[in-house]
Amino acid sequence: MNTLNLTLTLLTAVFIFTQCSQNENEKSQAQSSIETTESNVNTNSYNGFNSLEEYGGHLVMIAGCHDCHTPKKMGPHGPELDMDLALSGHPSKMPAPDVNRKEMESKGLAVTQTLTAWVGPWGISYAANLTSDETGIGNWQEKNFIKAIREGKFKGMDNSRPILPPMPVEVLKHMTDQELKAIFTYLKSTKPIHNVVPAPEPPLTAMR
Repeated sequence: MNTLNLTLTLLTAVFIFTQCSQNENEKSQAQSSIETTESNVNTNSYNGFNSLEEYGGHLVMIAGCHDCHTPKKMGPHGPELDMDLALSGHPSKMPAPDVNRKEMESKGLAVTQTLTAWVGPWGISYAANLTSDETGIGNWQEKNFIKAIREGKFKGMDNSRPILPPMPVEVLKHMTDQELKAIFTYLKSTKPIHNVVPAPEPPLTAMR
């Protein structure tokens, strides 16, 4: 009987231990599954990026915002982006391209030197400061940015002038709300660069 009792006791202990181990493994796997799911949800929420800000930075880069809104410096192969002044717009002390404006307007041509200033039938337009400085979008609210892109309104204000070419409003206005919010979140996180961009000039034909 003693041997039988000992055997039963050992079997019971083994059974209990096995069940506990299985329960712990199941809990561990369940927790791991939850964490993986949460991670996937967060990542998928930002199209594979870790945050809305990071997603916005990606969109700014691939949408070509730097092409016009970041000043250029001369590199070994010609003009290249000056990332020390990233997204700060047309430098305040840089003159507009020195061209025959009357001829450009009459021929319907658009002319630029570094892509931050443009001369065309609309007059002269300058790339805006998009940094988080007060001379950029530092004082903007998200609704202003969305209105600026969706409706082509300067500073996203109801009674403001239209945003001038070559800003591709007709294309960018089709961005999703999440994309626009991501871009705005990123721009708000940028290094503030104080740069008062010159006001646009009307076409010569309108100044007669």
